[in-house]
Amino acid sequence: MKKKIHPQLFLARIRCACGNEYEIPATKKEIIVEACRNCSPVFTGKEETKVVMGQVEKFLKRQKGTKKK
Repeated sequence: MKKKIHPQLFLARIRCACGNEYEIPATKKEIIVEACRNCSPVFTGKEETKVVMGQVEKFLKRQKGTKKK
């Protein structure tokens, strides 16, 4: 590696809002986060998925109510 061009690495302490703490190599000594791997819904499997209706289905639903007899 070339000298004087790379940032200095520290063993950073990551602190989450849930109280979880762990250490990783980083360029800062302390990092505070709102969600970590223990409390994030994506990692815990508690993520709520929403079914979004497509544009075609929305259009057909609107047209269904406006048909002339």
